[in-house]
Amino acid sequence: MKITLLGTGDAPGTPEIGCDCAACTDAKKGTKSNRTRFSVLIQTEQGNVLVDTSPDMRIQLLKAGIGHIDGVIWTHGHYDHYGGFPEFYRIQHNVHVYGYQETVDYISEMVHFIEPVKHYVHFYEPFSLIGLEFSIFEVVHFPENHPAGVMITDGKHKVVISGDSEKDISEKSLEYIKNPDLFIVDAIVPETMNVKKHMNSKEALEIGEKINAKRIILTHLGHFYGPHDEEAKKLPLGYDGMTFEF
Repeated sequence: MKITLLGTGDAPGTPEIGCDCAACTDAKKGTKSNRTRFSVLIQTEQGNVLVDTSPDMRIQLLKAGIGHIDGVIWTHGHYDHYGGFPEFYRIQHNVHVYGYQETVDYISEMVHFIEPVKHYVHFYEPFSLIGLEFSIFEVVHFPENHPAGVMITDGKHKVVISGDSEKDISEKSLEYIKNPDLFIVDAIVPETMNVKKHMNSKEALEIGEKINAKRIILTHLGHFYGPHDEEAKKLPLGYDGMTFEF
């Protein structure tokens, strides 16, 4: 099982249009501060699965050398997490998509001309793709009614992706995702800031500790952090193209 962080940025990405802050200035130099919008690639010898379809999906898949996707799991219906799905137009037809029914129906209507093949999955109920077991778990991400995180296991290792989430994840979900080998978690801003709908770095790390994660990687990062190489000295920040193999 190979995990690649295709995009580690928040909704506007970094550099943000019209911004000359330290992170955006560094990002314009092509450093690890340059972050495309959120998407994660899961690979085995049997195929490729995406968690969310970033608006930057085309360039992400080209950089990763991926020509075919065997499934897409959508965590929620915000544009920065599904906006790239139409990039399949004239490339791949009848793409299989998975997620909570409300999420799948909403996004499928927005991208109806691509004719995705819909698969409804329930919270905490596993389903199989590319030789792995996937499941979604409920998180909190206002104003979404049923936002999800994703858990993946190959029978020996467990990877958890929080999806966009506030810190108030239910005890049921926390119990379900405990003891992961890798926890990829939303931390849109540093601990000196607080925002609605997401976690800051301190809150994200606390959730990771609570579920006893062996390794924590912060993602969905805004330009509110300093340049990546500076911040990475004190925080486990993800970056575009970062990979993990189990």
